[in-house]
Amino acid sequence: MSEHLIPISALKGRGLAWRQPHRFERDQRAAFDDGWGTLEEGLAEREEAAAPATQVTWEDCRSAITRNESPDIGFNLGLNPYRGCEHGCVYCYARPSHSYLNLSPGLDFETRIIAKRGIAEVLRRELLSPRHVPEMIAIGTVTDAYQPLERELRLTRGVLEVLSTARHPLGMVTKGSGVERDLDLLAPMGRAGLAAVYVTVTTLDAKLARVLEPRAAAPHRRLRTIRTLAEAGVPTGVSVSPQIPFLNDDMEQVLEAAWEAGARRAFYQVLRLPWELSPMFRQWLYQHYPERAARVMGRVQDLRGGKDYDADFATRMKGQGIWADLIRQRFVKTCDRLGFNREREPLDTSRFRPAALRGQGDLF
Repeated sequence: MSEHLIPISALKGRGLAWRQPHRFERDQRAAFDDGWGTLEEGLAEREEAAAPATQVTWEDCRSAITRNESPDIGFNLGLNPYRGCEHGCVYCYARPSHSYLNLSPGLDFETRIIAKRGIAEVLRRELLSPRHVPEMIAIGTVTDAYQPLERELRLTRGVLEVLSTARHPLGMVTKGSGVERDLDLLAPMGRAGLAAVYVTVTTLDAKLARVLEPRAAAPHRRLRTIRTLAEAGVPTGVSVSPQIPFLNDDMEQVLEAAWEAGARRAFYQVLRLPWELSPMFRQWLYQHYPERAARVMGRVQDLRGGKDYDADFATRMKGQGIWADLIRQRFVKTCDRLGFNREREPLDTSRFRPAALRGQGDLF
């Protein structure tokens, strides 16, 4: 790699330390050594700027529920209170979505967060529409609904209050232990068959997780969240995603720990590197794991027919080829041995009561 890399010590809790140009920019700039020591002189400024404070921009919410048209995704309705994510996971497939906002999918994605003002009220109106047909709404499918900002902004909390009042089913995937704050809503919904929560545990290796997902909860803390949810009666699962060859190779140990904590459902996906994410992930690899970077990318390309990424719906989630089959076999055999996914009742849509959102009680 010929790029000038910012020292790891300068990252200070951020996943990426550079502003990756997005694909819609006309001009791209790169530092170079002009012989006058400008790279060295500017290093201190770059180190200081490597961990900028999070900036929140409010966006008036026009629609809360999004509709999925991808055939390889197992839900039709989604909801995301935020764009961008403070967790800073270097592998996040949502990073390129920041390009549509004229922001960098690199450092901007984890420091320039868009919060959807009024999302709970918009959701209430959408659920009251006579055209709405109740089915599971997946929350946090693009960016985490329990990223650190949620502690202050409480947008996810507002959404859950609306869904709880209307008795509308929901599913959720998160890395944030902040989900425990909302157990007063999720626990009764879970016991009534109206809610299920998946906690992503990418690895049990705390050192790896620290640089892979710098602002997400630590692995042991996520396992505690699984236990807390399960003990409260919430149907709880674990996502062992993404699988990255030669990096997080402890899938079996993660599944065993999650089962012990109370998870009874599980799924996985392999690493996806769309658009700008591919060069960003490569640079991250060379910065943190230079001795194995070539091997990792070689196996990633084996999963994608020789490319960094293939968007084909048939293979983008699980990959293709020998390595994809190996990962699949490891997952299936471990789940069968432990007992995952044996009892997976669908969420109940029959309890939906939109009239409750108008303050009207049930007549019967």
